[in-house]
Amino acid sequence: MTPERVLAGLALAVPVVTVLWVSSYAKLTPTVGGMPFFYWYQILWIPVSAVFTGAAYLLVGRDEKQRKAVRGGDV
Repeated sequence: MTPERVLAGLALAVPVVTVLWVSSYAKLTPTVGGMPFFYWYQILWIPVSAVFTGAAYLLVGRDEKQRKAVRGGDV
């Protein structure tokens, strides 16, 4: 288990845990453009989750390249 894979796992866990923690955003205020907090907070997490997922992808890719280099390039 490498640090890159641990960080990738954490990057994937952050959006899941945050959105499943409903009591943190189960409220109506503050509103944005007339939309209650409950809704815009969830919508905000769509691009944020994409960023975390992309970071996890890059971390795992970097780890795979390092493992391949250590093995001498053979697959």
